[in-house]
Amino acid sequence: MEKGDARVPIHFFARALHVFGEIKALEHLLDTSNDEIGLTLMDENLPKRVRSRPGGSSGAM
Repeated sequence: MEKGDARVPIHFFARALHVFGEIKALEHLLDTSNDEIGLTLMDENLPKRVRSRPGGSSGAM
C-alpha cells in the first residue's frame, strides 16, 4: 500500500483508515469535485472553442 501498488484492494485502505481513526476520509475518495487530476483530464477532452472568421462570418450557410 505504501508503495502505491494499484493492485491493493480498496478494503485494505478502508481498514487502514479505520485503524488510524480516519475512516471519514473514505467519504472524500470518490468525491469528483475534489479530484483535481480527474477534472483536468475531463477539461482536456472538452471540445475546443471555435473562433469566428475575420469579418464576423462563421462560415455557416
